[in-house]
Amino acid sequence: MKVYNFSAGPAMLPEDVMKIAQAEFCDFKESGSGLIELSHRGKQFTEVIERAVANVKELMNISDDYDVMFIQGGASMQFAMLAMNLLNGKTADYADTGVWSNKAYKEAANLGNARIVCSSKADKYAYIPEFSSWEATPADAAYLHITSNNTVAGTQYRTFPKVDVPLIADMSSDIMSRVVNVNDFGMIYAGAQKNLGPSGMAVVIMRKDLQERTPANLPTMLKYSTYSENNSLYNTPPTFAIYLLALVTDWFKAQGGIAAIEKLNDAKADKLYGYLDSTDFYTTPVQKESRSRMNVVWRLPSEELDAQFVKEATAAGLTSLKGHRIVGGCRASIYNAMPMAGVDALIDFMREFEKRNG
Repeated sequence: MKVYNFSAGPAMLPEDVMKIAQAEFCDFKESGSGLIELSHRGKQFTEVIERAVANVKELMNISDDYDVMFIQGGASMQFAMLAMNLLNGKTADYADTGVWSNKAYKEAANLGNARIVCSSKADKYAYIPEFSSWEATPADAAYLHITSNNTVAGTQYRTFPKVDVPLIADMSSDIMSRVVNVNDFGMIYAGAQKNLGPSGMAVVIMRKDLQERTPANLPTMLKYSTYSENNSLYNTPPTFAIYLLALVTDWFKAQGGIAAIEKLNDAKADKLYGYLDSTDFYTTPVQKESRSRMNVVWRLPSEELDAQFVKEATAAGLTSLKGHRIVGGCRASIYNAMPMAGVDALIDFMREFEKRNG
């Protein structure tokens, strides 16, 4: 039975990537050792990390004004690290559009001045607030932070705000899923475990001039300059995570790059939302203009049917469809590695489940 993993993260990786990693796990490039056993200073890993950086820059069309860094701790570490490096006595603005954006705001508020400029929390984060309603800090903010895709609520920015301060984006759940202009951002960061590789590592794309804001007394491992100046090799980095990211981004290039991946992602999401809109049995609380192309959420007529649906779907090889514990319901995460065949299989199951229980 073919299994399709709809987990929100850690999420499925391309099958071709997993097979390469499997074949090389015990003997990387005829070295006689697995990559996780090899020195991060050695020739074999140097080639891997250089390829990973080059792939990210090529795929996202990143100019020389930016550094690409690999930092342990995932995106949640970045919530605090960002504020430590860039607040510098000023106020940071935060758009509160979901669980993770709210956590990022709280970390910054623990470290200095932070304020919420917009929020959809009162409406259970069912939409991205109109930019015209945002109330930015009157004086220049240190930065404006957004979370580009909200995995729990199932919302996503379709466009990004235009601001005069550095725009910082947590793109953990939609990085490289669509074409973005990196030059519109001061910094982009993303946990790797949804679209890029395994958990435990964040990719940070940062404009070089912002690193000049870092307080001198910040601990070495919490300074972005430590990673940029040492090619993410100041200490032993998460070598296997970087290796898998290199393989995943190789695969992205083989698919035709981000524009081709975006086209497929749009087609997958359009097909699934099209089915949801065609029936009253399944309902999605997200406003249409804010719907995520990565995390599709819905509910059935009762919590009992929600649970039955998840149980039967799992038995049919459609796994991890239970909604986040905070909101319940169901959720299908259809990241870059999810093939159209997986979406088709899900819709077929949903249709049959409705016939039997509707």
